[in-house]
Amino acid sequence: MGEQRQRYNEEFKRETVKFIQEQTKSFSELAEELDIPKSTLHQWMGQYRELKNEPVASVDRVRELEAELKEARRQLKEHQDQLADRDEELAIIKKAVHIFSRPRNSDSSS
Repeated sequence: MGEQRQRYNEEFKRETVKFIQEQTKSFSELAEELDIPKSTLHQWMGQYRELKNEPVASVDRVRELEAELKEARRQLKEHQDQLADRDEELAIIKKAVHIFSRPRNSDSSS
């Protein structure tokens, strides 16, 4: 008689992959511990792997974080440039208000 195949729902698979990614144990150890064939775990990893769940020591995760940092720095620089432009515009407007709010010298030679 054949052995009944265990069926797992989507959420269980995702949570298992997340758990695996957070571990420092080998795939063999985890497969034995979870009582799930290694080949099945490898298949789930291919389907549900998310780099954000991996330890920072992962080369792919480091690359992803470096890219995020680079983008954040670019956005910060862009915002700083925009702020500098607004500061310059505000200074010009203040000068204009000061100039146009002065009383005019009126010649009263009518």
